[in-house]
Amino acid sequence: MFGMSSSSYSLLAAFQMAPVSIRYSQFVPRVYNLARSLGFEAGKIMPSRAFCSDESQGYPIILIAKHFGTFPFNHGQVGGIVATDRHGPHADHGKDLVIIQASHVGYDPKTQIFGVYRRLQTENRSETPSCGKICSALEWYLHAYQYAQNNIILRVNNGQHEIVIDNQLLHRDRKEGLLLNLDRLVVVDATGSPKVESCLSTSKTFSASPTFINSLNSYQWKADRGEPINDKLSPELFSYRREFSHHAEGQDHLEINLLKIMQYIVTSKWPALTAAQANSQVEFDRTFRTIIQEPAYQGKRVLFISGLHVDISPGLGQLFPLTKFIPWAAYVQDTDGSHCTWEQAELYEKLQAQSTSNPDQVNLESAISDMESVEEILLPF
Repeated sequence: MFGMSSSSYSLLAAFQMAPVSIRYSQFVPRVYNLARSLGFEAGKIMPSRAFCSDESQGYPIILIAKHFGTFPFNHGQVGGIVATDRHGPHADHGKDLVIIQASHVGYDPKTQIFGVYRRLQTENRSETPSCGKICSALEWYLHAYQYAQNNIILRVNNGQHEIVIDNQLLHRDRKEGLLLNLDRLVVVDATGSPKVESCLSTSKTFSASPTFINSLNSYQWKADRGEPINDKLSPELFSYRREFSHHAEGQDHLEINLLKIMQYIVTSKWPALTAAQANSQVEFDRTFRTIIQEPAYQGKRVLFISGLHVDISPGLGQLFPLTKFIPWAAYVQDTDGSHCTWEQAELYEKLQAQSTSNPDQVNLESAISDMESVEEILLPF
């Protein structure tokens, strides 16, 4: 249940980043023109967005409104979770339907760090975690990983390679925590049980397995007290156990999406980036199945695109982030029920084939000015 399947990791590794990233100012008109090329009718398209609630997601919303001529329906929860119980209302609001889902991650181009975003409205233009929901969800797992990194000791004793492990990490009956794959770390007996060489007051000593020793290549084991395992605690050596509410689209939904690959997230260079990427992948797989089964979408054109928002922190004189969209996959449905999915490369190719010029886009300032100039309508209260 808590192990990492090869298929899950292959999915994570399949997500391309830099080669397919698109500036949002170019992405949205391409999406509009793509929808039109599929037969979607101008003026009858109801876009919907499944984004986080952060203010950094406002710029994409403004661009969607500009190019589609209407503010998008709200299909999202914090973290970029799709509220699938809103499919019916969304379908009622338009003839043809577009859904854009994206988890997001902040990026500071000066420090080249993912997972932070400069909040202009804070007193000192502070950088804070982004996405806050994702970063908050990762804290428990990162803390557990750091504890394990510091409390598994590698050492040489009388010519033998030994691993000293804190007792807390050896309690397999814990309801929550980081669980070691001991058979990959230490020598086990014929029954598969770890062979304890000695017991200390707060830890136990084991002989390191030949496979683990060989995996460290040129690492020089230290004598005496040894040293912590640190980043040599690779994702194949552990997994997590965590108690959840298991309510669909509830407060723990994002963590449930990420649990099976969490060991790869916490050991990645940028955990927030990897988590946002993985969440978009899981949400696309889950959501497109609910769209197929939604009665309100039957007989309608639907274009569902999933991907990742990278919110580049605004610099001096900028109000909005220089958001980039990294597409992952798309689901396309026609009025006769025929449908297909586009994988990342195909989706990117189809988007790039579209023009960034949109003759149907609206001038938001003129539209707002027109609203202000019309005769006031008094309400009958």
